[in-house]
Amino acid sequence: MTMPRAPEHQWVPLDDRGLAYGDGLFETVLVRDGQPLLWDRHMARLARGCQVLGIPLLPRDELDRLPGQAGPGLRVLKLILTRGSGGRGYLPPASSLPRLRWQATSFSPQPWRWRDGVRVRHCRLSLGVQPLLAGLKHLNRLENVLARAEWSDPDLAEGVLCSSDGWLVEATCMNLFWQREGRLETPRLDDCGVAGTLRAALLERLPVSEVQAKPNALAGAEAVWLVNSVQGVWPVARLDDAEGTRLANWPIGPIHRHLQAVAHDLLDYPMGFAE
Repeated sequence: MTMPRAPEHQWVPLDDRGLAYGDGLFETVLVRDGQPLLWDRHMARLARGCQVLGIPLLPRDELDRLPGQAGPGLRVLKLILTRGSGGRGYLPPASSLPRLRWQATSFSPQPWRWRDGVRVRHCRLSLGVQPLLAGLKHLNRLENVLARAEWSDPDLAEGVLCSSDGWLVEATCMNLFWQREGRLETPRLDDCGVAGTLRAALLERLPVSEVQAKPNALAGAEAVWLVNSVQGVWPVARLDDAEGTRLANWPIGPIHRHLQAVAHDLLDYPMGFAE
């Protein structure tokens, strides 16, 4: 049987360290008619990841040209930067030649999730603690893969993850916010988790406290949201435990819309659904 082959410019050799060890980083960027949203924040996170991993960062002007090649309309640009090939076993090469691969795909927002909210559940899997990698969008995402495999119910939009120490961290591919006793809060990401670009923008624009909180903080919250720089903001309408038992539910209303309005202004998403 002949296996299909990727275009030559997208080939990744078997000795690529990103393929072999997850030795690399990625960014997923929303692009509207060739204009990337939150681009400087994506590039700052990529630069920080390169600094921590010791991967040479490609010239900024080379990266800046990519969104313009994504095509018209609303697109998602995915960049994958690996250390490249070389080294012996886990030992990286003394001098790395990084390898960049990218693709752009069409994207259609899901406004019913903005409008009606989503159902989420707690995951059984917990995230390992590794402060050195905390916040980075590195290629080692097996924990997220295993967590997402815990459910197949299409009515469940996301799963909430805690650290192995029992603290709330994030959802499988979104950051987590809630309002408790009138205060906006989001988990601290000192030990694990991905520091999302929309999360960072919201922390600058709104009085949000980064806190350590146990899972029961969500059930006692007045409102809960999931956010990322592609999907925008999803209000949480229902929270289940890992067995599917309902823990809490919230009517979607004005309390949810303020955070959405700020975030969707950053992403140039329409807010007419809230009327």
